Amino acid sequence: MIEKYNVRTDLALEQKERFESDNVEVQGVVLEEDYDEEREIRITTVKIDTENGAKTMGKPVGTYITMEAPNMAVPDEGYHEEISKELLKYMKQFVKIGKEDSQVLVVGLGNRKVTPDALGPYVVDNLNITRHIVKEYGKYAMGEDQAHLISAIVPGVMGQTGMETVEIVRGIVNETKPDLIIAIDALAARSSRRLNSTIQIADTGINPGSGVGNHRNAITKETVGVPVIAIGVPTVVDAATIVNDTMENLINALENSETLRGVGVVMQGYNAAEKYELIKELISPHLNGLFVTPKDIDETVKRISYTISESLNMLFSEGHAHNP
Repeated sequence: MIEKYNVRTDLALEQKERFESDNVEVQGVVLEEDYDEEREIRITTVKIDTENGAKTMGKPVGTYITMEAPNMAVPDEGYHEEISKELLKYMKQFVKIGKEDSQVLVVGLGNRKVTPDALGPYVVDNLNITRHIVKEYGKYAMGEDQAHLISAIVPGVMGQTGMETVEIVRGIVNETKPDLIIAIDALAARSSRRLNSTIQIADTGINPGSGVGNHRNAITKETVGVPVIAIGVPTVVDAATIVNDTMENLINALENSETLRGVGVVMQGYNAAEKYELIKELISPHLNGLFVTPKDIDETVKRISYTISESLNMLFSEGHAHNP
């Protein structure tokens, strides 16, 4: 049944959780957790060490760090500043700080006209872009002995350009020769509670459009020739996930009902994979491809994008990012 259990999620953490819920041990995958009780920030690191683990998880070999902060969707500037600093700490694990001048290309993936998919473009809007200044006037124009060369691109989506995003990025890489790419994109989550309150960083590259099920060609070190760090925030869940969560609550309610307890016992006999498959079969075909996002997504995406861009600006101002 596991093979058929294809829950829509881009979070490595949720992939690992689903195997744990079915009591399936995944070889070659290590999970580490850290919880900051005071700020309610949970950090989970999933390391996929082997090709077998990658095949089972459906994700490339590499490291995935997930930061969960339930209050991230709240308009609290002080809290978001803390999130930016916390994110910076984990970004440094992927983007090492060196003494030599180097170039970083930031790619804001997504569609600016579709709010849940506009995270990448919004992050780029708030970045301190410096490559053109250093190229034109030299590094001392930045008031520093050493200056970063930060460039950025919002390549749009295939429906707007007629080109695969990886083709655009590869062309830019060939022309500008960056040492590192940081790609930002919206993701899909398995759990609705993780919407707009989770940030995932990975050193494995990214699949543009994965958040809404449009799997385009991957942007990875193998496809563009440069290491790719991916930053993503889940902004949507699919309809089957929402119905599945509702069904879980219904089962729990039935369990606590004297008259309907028998029905709940029968449903509890299904494992997580079987319940999800049952829901996908029962749900209307028209709803099966439906993705849902919170009603305050406009403000939330702008807020979180600013939080991420501030973290990147701090990263680039502290030292020199280079090939990890």
